Amino acid sequence: TLDLMILQTLHAMGPQHGYAIAARLEQVSGGALQLNMGTLYPGLMRLEQRGLVKGTWGTTDTSRRARFYTLTAAGRRQLAAGRAQWDRT
Repeated sequence: TLDLMILQTLHAMGPQHGYAIAARLEQVSGGALQLNMGTLYPGLMRLEQRGLVKGTWGTTDTSRRARFYTLTAAGRRQLAAGRAQWDRT
């Protein structure tokens, strides 16, 4: 479920760094979902290793260096499959 939520967030918002992804998930859940970085970053690493997201280093709006994650073509396919499975469930 976390993987699907991350993929959906990147699909909706475009490239984001980890903190922005966590903040967005908290926002859309109305505060019900609060991810700590020890949960989020292993998920991002797993998705990157599977080729579903691509991470590149960049600079945030506050001039901090951060890794930005982008959805890949394989990630978009996985998101579509995950949505379909979620709808069936």
